[in-house]
Amino acid sequence: MPGKMTIGQMFVVGFRGCDIGANAWLVEAIARDGLGGVILFDRNVDRSVQNIESPEQLRRLTAGLQQQARTPLFIAVDQEGGRVCRLKERDGFLPSHSAAELAALGIEATAHHADILAEELAACGINLNFAPVVDLDLNPDNPIIGRYQRSFGADPATVASHARVFVEAHHRHGVGCCLKHFPGHGSAGNDSHLGFVDISACWRTVELDPYRQLLAAGYGDGIMTAHLVNRRLDSSGLPATLSASVIDELLRRELGFDGVVFSDDLQMRAISNGWSTAEAVQRAVLAGVDVLVIGNNLTPRDDAFRAGVDAIEQLLDSGRIDGQRIERSLARIARFKEQLTGKQPWNSTVPPTA
Repeated sequence: MPGKMTIGQMFVVGFRGCDIGANAWLVEAIARDGLGGVILFDRNVDRSVQNIESPEQLRRLTAGLQQQARTPLFIAVDQEGGRVCRLKERDGFLPSHSAAELAALGIEATAHHADILAEELAACGINLNFAPVVDLDLNPDNPIIGRYQRSFGADPATVASHARVFVEAHHRHGVGCCLKHFPGHGSAGNDSHLGFVDISACWRTVELDPYRQLLAAGYGDGIMTAHLVNRRLDSSGLPATLSASVIDELLRRELGFDGVVFSDDLQMRAISNGWSTAEAVQRAVLAGVDVLVIGNNLTPRDDAFRAGVDAIEQLLDSGRIDGQRIERSLARIARFKEQLTGKQPWNSTVPPTA
């Protein structure tokens, strides 16, 4: 049966601070409990600095984090470009462009700017980008996609082609990517950071097409789930992140995805308003999520990682989930990390090496 050290690989967590010295819990989580990764933010919700001050400071931070780890960490950011950008020009990083801006300039511009972006991430010790967004721009008034210019457009083929060159650029620099937000956030009228969002009436099946096209072409390091309710896909009304109908049945079985499924931040209010950390972790794992993301940006909790590990152990101890299911998640995570470190080629589907 998987133990604490291996279950820890199923978590990516955030923390407060520009170095690890003030975070004894984080050092313990990495060195003793096998934490799988961290997610970094430039600012807290109160606009104070959270993790990123400058390129030099960021390189020191990421190197220090990896030095604590027995297994290489995912070190992740949301570096889409434009308004969703953790490495900002004001802090000494290179300027970036939104997906909508790049789409207007053309596919070569996307490839060029993604290459610059990925090179900077790699130079700063970041190996996982929670990007690109492959949501379709179906609602220009969408408060978190359309208004933020985060989509490459409304046409699935256009979105898929831009996403493909974006991912290719990252791979050239040893950085993994995570397509988001499955099964589609572009038609939504509200923001799941703030609360419950039901897209049952507005969601269209065409929102799956970018995923179909990218997966058919072999592109799919990771996919991030959305915290959206879609009763057309799950009549129970569970958000996609907690839905076996969406993850195990649609994404895994119908679309054939065998990469790493990441949750969106479990502290977003669409989840945290209805479930505790432990409950959300259990439901997400039962639904088929491999990596639980706990940002500690919206509602920071130093004990959230420990609560999450304990929750998975409770599932195992009670027999609600079997060890083989957890081992499958751990194998996907290990394979992804071997791709990041060059031990396996990108888009490989073979098991990790011993």
